[in-house]
Amino acid sequence: MRSLASCDDGSRSSLRIFGPKNLSKIVESKKFDCLITVPFAPWAPGVAAAYNIPCAILWIQACGAYSVYYRYFKKTNTFPEDLEDLNQTVKLPALPLLEVRDLPSFILPSSGSHLINLMVDFADCLKYAKWVLVNTFYELEPEMIDSMSGFKPDIIPIGPLVSPFLLGADQDGTLDGENLDMWKADGYCMEWLDKQARSSVVYISFGSILKSSETQVESIATALKNRGVSFLWVIRPKEIGENVDVLQEMVREGQGVVIEWGPQERILSHVAISCFVTHCGWNSTTETVTTGVPVVAYPNWIDQPLDAVLLVDVFGIGVRMKNDAVDGELKVEEVERCIDAVTVGPAAAEMRKRATELKHAARSAMAPGGSSARNLDSFIGEITTIN
Repeated sequence: MRSLASCDDGSRSSLRIFGPKNLSKIVESKKFDCLITVPFAPWAPGVAAAYNIPCAILWIQACGAYSVYYRYFKKTNTFPEDLEDLNQTVKLPALPLLEVRDLPSFILPSSGSHLINLMVDFADCLKYAKWVLVNTFYELEPEMIDSMSGFKPDIIPIGPLVSPFLLGADQDGTLDGENLDMWKADGYCMEWLDKQARSSVVYISFGSILKSSETQVESIATALKNRGVSFLWVIRPKEIGENVDVLQEMVREGQGVVIEWGPQERILSHVAISCFVTHCGWNSTTETVTTGVPVVAYPNWIDQPLDAVLLVDVFGIGVRMKNDAVDGELKVEEVERCIDAVTVGPAAAEMRKRATELKHAARSAMAPGGSSARNLDSFIGEITTIN
């Protein structure tokens, strides 16, 4: 996604010229039964069609996000004419009433023409694809998936696409996602977690791309100090800024641990974790669903605002943390409110119960005979039949 943000129309045009040429050379070199591509190579399905290769697109966000993009670019539903007014409401099938600010950002003018045009190309390339494989499972988004039954290409939920470790099939952890991390994970945090009480640690991570402001860091740090809760915080040194003394003091006192990068699957699976303060990227969302951890949702862009709506209002496993309506800053009191709500508030037990239910549903979906396992078997069987 970082590369997408800096990919202007010139770069996109270059990829549209050289991408198909290079892919054509590959498919000419040997026989392929199927091509599976991602939305951000919208020229690939056309190449597959030219060589009579059945094509599937792997959608790496929620079905809800796919539905919004599809309905917007295919013009099957009504959207506000002025998408610059973030306060306008939008009603779409199988979703709560949204504000424009909750829509995936690649349809909003603030994203820039290069990203909007990329999604236009994606919507157009769907005519060359036979399937859309989605990183979700039916039990997580049943109403949404049912509402998309008439979409073409066919929607096939095959998730959650997480490591065998998270699905309970790899108890020793040798197949967790740590070896796929972009940066080396700090393993010390796991030793520290082993010493903490059950459901006592707040885990904070805003992913690999977003950079927190010093004000955000200060508000979160102050809230943690005021509440006296234990924490594990993934944050890079440049983001800490003037808050280094406060964090160092809490670390010295044993209240928490600060690391640059951590083995997130193992962290979320640890019994000491009480909640996850997250940016709501879909990978993190599927991981927290699969581990049964409630969330404090603090989204930023792309699909994250919609994912936050799903986590809070549809899945029922968290609360939304919002910036102040007046100055746009994150306030200490808001952080405290949200942490309290998911850990000790009157609805905390119900959120954890619901999160546990989704954890079991996720594992069942990927187990033999489960909804996603059956879908994947049918997909492979259809490829075999075609060829």
